[in-house]
Amino acid sequence: MNSKKVREILQINTARPASDGAGVKLNRVFSGTPDLYDPFLLLDAFGSDEATDYIAGFPSHPHRGFETVTYMLEGKMLHEDHMGNKGLLNNGDVQWMTAARGIIHSEMPQQEEGRMSGFQLWVNLPASEKMKDPSYRDIPASNIPETNFDGVKVKAIAGEVDFNGKHLIGAVSGLSSEPLYLDVHMPNDSEISIPIVDGHTALIYVYEGSVDVAGKNIKQTQLAILSKEGVVSAKSVKNARFLLLAGKPLEEPVVQHGPFVMNTAQEIEQAIQDYRAGSLTT
Repeated sequence: MNSKKVREILQINTARPASDGAGVKLNRVFSGTPDLYDPFLLLDAFGSDEATDYIAGFPSHPHRGFETVTYMLEGKMLHEDHMGNKGLLNNGDVQWMTAARGIIHSEMPQQEEGRMSGFQLWVNLPASEKMKDPSYRDIPASNIPETNFDGVKVKAIAGEVDFNGKHLIGAVSGLSSEPLYLDVHMPNDSEISIPIVDGHTALIYVYEGSVDVAGKNIKQTQLAILSKEGVVSAKSVKNARFLLLAGKPLEEPVVQHGPFVMNTAQEIEQAIQDYRAGSLTT
């Protein structure tokens, strides 16, 4: 790992309004262009004080071939799936669901007023793991490791990272794509340097304030795609809060059809047939 080199910004994108589920309003931070985000597939940010924007939720729907990670900042969301799992996400909680060969689940708001905000990330699975047994875990906010220094707070949802003389191990680790998922809070004029494995994809999404990365300013609702070598160096300009995502590229073909992500068109056709026949999860 080159600890002296600083990762540069290759591209800056702005999240765009979208809707999903039964009409939930959200911002789509990225999707598509798999080579650019590999091993990540999609990031959605949702946040509203208006119940009509989120109350319809995400009724029962299928997935195959990847993992979904729901991170709640504020609000209450109930998860239920075909395996009998049931979990209520509250402020700061995370749900990590490995759909693998197939899962059918729903995510429904458990509030009729107040703010609901958070993120859903899709993480691809390698071909060798796409048809393994599905799994699910709820991670309460109290079980998500964090570190604080000079007013900076870093929550480690997934992965391992060394910085500021500390080794931080996230709530989820040991996955093939080696995802690093950090929620970083920085007061004005604070700085942070985070080492990322050379060759790994690195992304920053600013959801509050703004931050300077490699001399460029990234504002709220903007995503920065970084180069593949060196450390991530950031300086807060205005009370910044951002997600840092990094992972090992799978470098495999990606064929997606709605909630199914496989490696070939034939595998997608099989997923559709299995779902229609009621055998997606068997």
